[in-house]
Amino acid sequence: MFAKAMGETVHTDIAASRRDSAKDPAVKHVAFFLDHLGGGGVQKVWLILAGALAQRGHRVDLLLCEAEGPLAAQVPDQVRVIELSRSSVFNAGRQFLLADAKGVVPFWGLLLVATSASGTQPYYSDLVRYLRSERPYALYAATPHMNLEAIRARKQAGVPTRLIVSEHNNLVAGHPLVTGLSRYYLPPLLRRAYKLADAVVAVSNGVADDVAARTGLARERITTIYNPAVTPQLLSQSEEPLDDPWFLPDAPPVVLGAGRLGHAKDFPTLIRAFARVRKLRPARLMIIGEAKTPRKTDKQRARLVALAEKLGVAADVKIPGFVQNPFKYMRHAGVFVLSSRYEGLGNVLIEAMATGSPVVSTDCPSGPSEILDNGYYGPLVAVGDDAALSKAIVSVLDNPPNRKLLQERAEMFTVDRAVDSYERLLLGPIEHR
Repeated sequence: MFAKAMGETVHTDIAASRRDSAKDPAVKHVAFFLDHLGGGGVQKVWLILAGALAQRGHRVDLLLCEAEGPLAAQVPDQVRVIELSRSSVFNAGRQFLLADAKGVVPFWGLLLVATSASGTQPYYSDLVRYLRSERPYALYAATPHMNLEAIRARKQAGVPTRLIVSEHNNLVAGHPLVTGLSRYYLPPLLRRAYKLADAVVAVSNGVADDVAARTGLARERITTIYNPAVTPQLLSQSEEPLDDPWFLPDAPPVVLGAGRLGHAKDFPTLIRAFARVRKLRPARLMIIGEAKTPRKTDKQRARLVALAEKLGVAADVKIPGFVQNPFKYMRHAGVFVLSSRYEGLGNVLIEAMATGSPVVSTDCPSGPSEILDNGYYGPLVAVGDDAALSKAIVSVLDNPPNRKLLQERAEMFTVDRAVDSYERLLLGPIEHR
């Protein structure tokens, strides 16, 4: 049952929170639905938003399918963590179908979802129980499958909970959700479901345009809210000492990349670009991040190391995995490079700019062109073009931009700006459904 709250992470007096909510109508009980505490961008954003809303006096629950991962230590003290219980895929799928038995469009698509569940669907039944028991004022969800599950769970629970769903990625060709059977059944499901949400949020204008095109939802129904990438903690952590010989003052400049090891971030193109850079000048490359599982991390790292060896630059390439504080590395990097095939916004690009690091990025959909104002704050190059990427890296290393200018641009993406927008959605009147 859902009430398996993680004792060591519950720091709020829930009874007191209920009393405060009763006294002040502006104080709300809100919940964030999340898969796990891995090091991904969605997880980081939800933790930041949950903590910020809790600091503003709201009662906040973090609903987790798995209460484990590298970000577990970053759960805000004021947030109550609830680990949902897992049921069988069959039972969860059956309940998922029953939540919309009269409106199955198309039925075979829902059946596929019910029998070929996402990683979070086995927790669907307990999500329904949570909503019936706790009846939060609002539920925040993110990513297509969790958004679908939240929408149907609210309907099945029969509660008036305000539902705010969000999209954090542009589903371009090559994205897992637009390959195989997903490309057939997911768009019609999202088209119907998102009309039932109280608010639909996209993390960039590019993602908002993509959601409108995929779902048929009117573009004006989709609200763009940039992620809360810049936090006071980021700025203070960037000032922490960095004990790494690669970053000594007389060492070659470090080209830094960061993100989940896998298809989306396209680190092979970054390594190929770096190999070209090394033919022109001394430099080193560090890639921070890991894959979804330790086994996948080892596999992806091995592939990247093999490529570096093939290109003759392995001695100057380091892939340390996940690090708790990447910001001190960004601050001391010669240039931060985003080599992605696709993004939702590109949080790491903003984080690097906030530390004053010069940046280079692919002009991928979506986010980097919005962050960099079409190249004003850093070069944009075509996706997969290692030759153009290497030229941009060398250009920035040879002629670094004004760091203060980059930091001022990053202030567009602060926590307060994002939380103000999300709180307006939270406190606004619930529309008729």
